[in-house]
Amino acid sequence: MTASPEDVPEQVLRTSIVERLFAREADPRPLFTHQDHSAGVDSTVTWTEFVARVRVVAGALRLVTRPGDRVAVLTGQDLNYPLAFFGALAAGLVAVPLMAPGSASQRGRLTGVLADCGARVWLTSSAVVAKVREAGEPDHLIVVDELSGPGIDPLPVAPESPAYLQYTSGSTREPAGAVIPHRAVAAACWQASRAYAVDEGTTCAGWIPFFHDMGLIQLLCLPVHAGARSVFMSPAEFVHRPVRWLRQLADHPAVFTAAPNFAFDLAVEAAEEAGEDLDLSDVRVALNGAEPVRPRTVARFLETFGPRGFRAEAHRPSYGLAEATVYVASAGAEGPRSAVFDRETLAQGQAIEVPDGQELVSVGRPLGQRVRIVGDGVAQPDDVVGEIWIHGPNVASGYWGRGDAAAFGGELDGVGGWLRTGDLGVFHRGDLYITGRLKDLIVIDGRNFHPQDIEAVAGEAHPAIRRDRVAAFGVSDERGEGAMLVAEWAKNADAHVKEVTRAVLRAVSREHDLTLRSVRLVPSGDLPRTSSGKVARGAARARYSRPRG
Repeated sequence: MTASPEDVPEQVLRTSIVERLFAREADPRPLFTHQDHSAGVDSTVTWTEFVARVRVVAGALRLVTRPGDRVAVLTGQDLNYPLAFFGALAAGLVAVPLMAPGSASQRGRLTGVLADCGARVWLTSSAVVAKVREAGEPDHLIVVDELSGPGIDPLPVAPESPAYLQYTSGSTREPAGAVIPHRAVAAACWQASRAYAVDEGTTCAGWIPFFHDMGLIQLLCLPVHAGARSVFMSPAEFVHRPVRWLRQLADHPAVFTAAPNFAFDLAVEAAEEAGEDLDLSDVRVALNGAEPVRPRTVARFLETFGPRGFRAEAHRPSYGLAEATVYVASAGAEGPRSAVFDRETLAQGQAIEVPDGQELVSVGRPLGQRVRIVGDGVAQPDDVVGEIWIHGPNVASGYWGRGDAAAFGGELDGVGGWLRTGDLGVFHRGDLYITGRLKDLIVIDGRNFHPQDIEAVAGEAHPAIRRDRVAAFGVSDERGEGAMLVAEWAKNADAHVKEVTRAVLRAVSREHDLTLRSVRLVPSGDLPRTSSGKVARGAARARYSRPRG
């Protein structure tokens, strides 16, 4: 696969997201709605009201900054977040989407990111300003909901100038902020609006954190680009009661929502609490991305919510990454497609369909960019596994303050500037399938094993295991190369350690002809995770691969 069905129009790339926002300054319709379940209230701001507030924030920033300065966004997930983010963009500055610090581990990561980006101005809100002060002392700390004044007009920006720094969610390396220029924001929003049919009548609903690339685009930038409405809650409120997400989807028209695979599993578990009157017939698109899409998850979600109006074709497995602003590929209007591949040959780099093997869900086809599968610097044909490379206007211009030729300097057919994703994939019958990560690949006796395949089998081996809280990784000792697995206990699980361990060992041996070096069961919540909620394999390896003393 070498090209997308259509290219992003030049006029789109030349129109910044701030220009689109201010073009609707006279629009009286609702733009952003924050659902605060702890207080039991919804707070809404119209386009007109929001633009007026953005002017005020931009005016305050212009007094203490120079064009190109980085500005950290450190509020809770409420109406102050889009106000701070768009205020920074309107002032011609580089926003750094973060979040008010919570736990000690979050504060540690935040400190590293703030040092890396060099933001000397921080934007926060009155509700969390005390917590933010604990994170450090910037030159200027601005509380956006306490500002007043006439404000200013937005400053013009060039398409190639940075709009924001998107810090990746990995936890095993130094912070890396992808530099997202204004043309990449425009491209990504155009791609998503086309792929998911988002327009003025759409409700972009969800809970993904705004500091994450998917939450930032789906709930903040895309609604502004398309003239749509955004209705959101905090991630914590979803995790505490997943039924809130289901109710959100049922209560609003023409919904476009997005979430990682584990959220769809949690929603199934919350189905009984939702009640039989739940109606999901107006959920137009439910994007499933940010982590591997499980065939069982897709099937269970439809089985549970199909009788309540959810259409099979609304479920849209997708693929993207921060360095591509967010969007790369997605299933089309036909909905999820899958294929069953021979496990052994797939692990060795060849996709061959068989009647009984490993089922993978396709992430569809790219739009507005070129995507190729590359091995040894050469584009590979269909059905050959390799690294996914991307070339398009949605690709970041590099990492902030560091050399980035390895990631952004790929060359194919004499054309430079290809993004090397580090993800492994294959095109089969025109669809893209994700098969793993280069850095996570487990190699034992010359055989390749993808950790997510082992994790999927282990997660289904016993009900005492939390399905999406499993980490498999390679280990090396005096016996040579091997594989280890760590899994969290499910809440209220009632089983013996030996029983669960044996079930995992048997399942992995049966499905992959692999004897795990060890299986370790840890309390719920103990596995390290990235900022987007995915299990961090590298951090898990560092924590658990050493012998217990």
